Amino acid sequence: MGQMTVKRVGVIGGGQLAWMMAGAAQRLGFDLVIQTPQKGDPAVSIATEVIFAPIEDAAATAQLSACCDVITFENEFIDLEALKPLETKGVCFRPSLGVLTPLLDKYQQRSYLQQIGLPVPKFTTLETLSSLDFSFPMVLKVRRHGYDGQGTFIIQTSQELEATAKSLNGVEVMVEEFVPFERELAVMAARSVTGEVVVYPVVETYQPDQVCRWAIAPGDISTEIQAEIEQIATHLLTQLGVVGIFGIELFLTPQGQVLVNEIAPRTHNSGHYTLDACETSQFEMQLRAVAGLPLGSTQLNCLGAVMVNLLGYEYSQQDYLEKRQKLSEIPSFHVHWYGKTDVRPGRKLGHVTVLLEETEAILSPKIRQQQLLEIAQQVESIWYPS
Repeated sequence: MGQMTVKRVGVIGGGQLAWMMAGAAQRLGFDLVIQTPQKGDPAVSIATEVIFAPIEDAAATAQLSACCDVITFENEFIDLEALKPLETKGVCFRPSLGVLTPLLDKYQQRSYLQQIGLPVPKFTTLETLSSLDFSFPMVLKVRRHGYDGQGTFIIQTSQELEATAKSLNGVEVMVEEFVPFERELAVMAARSVTGEVVVYPVVETYQPDQVCRWAIAPGDISTEIQAEIEQIATHLLTQLGVVGIFGIELFLTPQGQVLVNEIAPRTHNSGHYTLDACETSQFEMQLRAVAGLPLGSTQLNCLGAVMVNLLGYEYSQQDYLEKRQKLSEIPSFHVHWYGKTDVRPGRKLGHVTVLLEETEAILSPKIRQQQLLEIAQQVESIWYPS
């Protein structure tokens, strides 16, 4: 495919990830055309044009393709098979549907990672579990459409395994070993049309109940582990031939082993800190990659940063203005409020990034980590009712 000039970028999905592309799209001179089901979805307010339709509606995507130069994704709840005829007719998806094919089903994704030689936790399907040597606790994951801890179960006994499998009512699942990790890590990486790969700093994430509460950048890890993760990211994106940005979630074991947990073929919650803390945000990087522009710099513009998710903790309809004002009193603070109207427990309503500015005495990673942790706790103590 020759160099094409991109002016209008189509985005499948209209949540906060698409909403956060707005600033970069404006700077780069792109119009965003969004396919999303609800009038109240966050990205509706920033789009040049909106096609109101479910994410998996391929006829709507055909309509979307008619009014933009390239289509990218904000989430992966798409109907791949239904989109393939569009790609055959010349619609430009980035990443391409072939890149997404081995990734959307968690079992297939894990099999693919293993096949290209990446280190992964031990895994199988429910059907072949009995013939393999698996011990409790183990993890059960729904193979499609699980996110933010939905569809992930930590199983302690065979009775619990049976009951959970039964309650899922025939939905396909993957079973994996429970990794007693020392910490959870994540990294964003992007690849351009020319095959250039850039990797952001590795972050440490804190995910109780499989929902990200906060991420600290850079993570307090050795240069060897940072280099190993950069290699994993580069290998994955190159093998797949990605054009776009990926989020990669990893485990670090007490023995210092890195295991790849999951891949998100798009911008990701663990990369939100890049909006304020990096020279090029993950959202600008995605747009640069899919539009065929040179990629930007992944360097931090500060000593470190902590990103804290503002999660719903009740059922209500409100905007928490008072709490947001209180949060804005924290020094070097940036709040991103997604403008969602329905609040429910665990729903991502916004996030806060606090930057650690350069100091005279450059802090040791341990002290820096400690300071960022304290800021995360300060944010949570303001946000959550005690």
